[in-house]
Amino acid sequence: MGKLFGTDGIRGIANKDLTPELAYKVGRAGAYILSKGKKGKIIVGKDTRKSGDMLEAALTAGICSTGLDVISLGIIPTPAVAFLTKKYDALAGVVISASHNPIEYNGIKFFNENGFKLNDDIEGKIENLILKDKEISLRPLKGDIGKTIIDNEASEYYMNHLKSTIEGDFKGIKIAIDCGNGAVYNIAPQLLKKLNGDVIVINNNPNGVNINVECGSTNPSMIQSLVLETKADIGLSFDGDADRLIAVDEKGNIIDGDHILAICGTYLNENQKLNNNTIVGTVMTNMGLDVYLKNKNMNIVKTAVGDRYVIEEMLNNEYVLGGEQSGHIIFLEHNTTGDGLLTALQLIDVMKKVGKKASELNNIITSFPQVLVNAKVKNELKNSYLENEEIKSEIEKIEDMFHGEGRVVIRPSGTEPLVRVMIEGKDGEKIEKIAKNLAKFIEDRIG
Repeated sequence: MGKLFGTDGIRGIANKDLTPELAYKVGRAGAYILSKGKKGKIIVGKDTRKSGDMLEAALTAGICSTGLDVISLGIIPTPAVAFLTKKYDALAGVVISASHNPIEYNGIKFFNENGFKLNDDIEGKIENLILKDKEISLRPLKGDIGKTIIDNEASEYYMNHLKSTIEGDFKGIKIAIDCGNGAVYNIAPQLLKKLNGDVIVINNNPNGVNINVECGSTNPSMIQSLVLETKADIGLSFDGDADRLIAVDEKGNIIDGDHILAICGTYLNENQKLNNNTIVGTVMTNMGLDVYLKNKNMNIVKTAVGDRYVIEEMLNNEYVLGGEQSGHIIFLEHNTTGDGLLTALQLIDVMKKVGKKASELNNIITSFPQVLVNAKVKNELKNSYLENEEIKSEIEKIEDMFHGEGRVVIRPSGTEPLVRVMIEGKDGEKIEKIAKNLAKFIEDRIG
């Protein structure tokens, strides 16, 4: 068995890679490490995948076998679990979800007692117990075995928290939503209607196998069409576990994470709420955001890809806003992880307060063209591509050619046997050709 934890928890094909047997071991090991010998509870939520029931049962059995109780939240967004872990004074939170991945996948990710994703060290300790098949001596008996408690009020607590992050309501704003048949299918329409928004919703009828299927944030053409057809003021598209958001302006143009950071960052900065005038992004952040922020006398700090790395940087330097182009946006004042629904509320709130259309806000920055091409490689080689001198030399040659007006970002996929090749520059056609050629170059050597 290889390494379990990837960039965002444990993921794999449900009942093949991520089996009930493994979920049971993860539950036991996770509970043992995160409880630190304390008695208490762990909260568990999931998205709408059919395999979630199977994995939850096994994971819960593992947790209860250590003497901890499980609070089962049912279907609920990932960021709600992060928020409620701290609110409920739980020892940890767990989400069973594969986010934007296809239906056959599922995953398990943990939050610590403060609602933050686990660092590499803690994940390593959990992984070590499982992979080395170490026996956990904790075997309580009789009344000391943990129990499961069903919580039907978790969504209400989460919605009330989100409502408290804005002033007023959204009366007069027409909002189109694509729920992706995922965890936000009920909460998003309900909350936006409570805020008096004029709501049009699609893909809010999950059946266990239609999550992310030709819908949601990885398929934005659906929300773009809905916005134009209904003449909505803004469109919101969520992924399977709703930890990210892709928005659409009233003209049908995408408002990705970089644009959201610019819009919300500018508003916070103008109202003296952006600590150190700084936003945190990643190496995938578009150069257009760099240029915009520099012109506004604002700063950007970049981390590795993954919202937990963004959050680590934010915590270390007391920054309040950060995120990824993919739509994981962290408003650290309000939650401890990327939160798609929270982001939607903040974005619409800025629209209303400044009195501008979504397209006017969307156009404050001009993104450089970016091309992303996947190179299929041997899984065991995906993390060592730079050890190949030919690949290293080819990347350096391309970067020299750009003369500072473009860049190359290469990174391995956290869950698949792929190396992602991202080329950014001013000429879209030129960089597309370069990206495809470089991807083939990599495949020919380590594919």
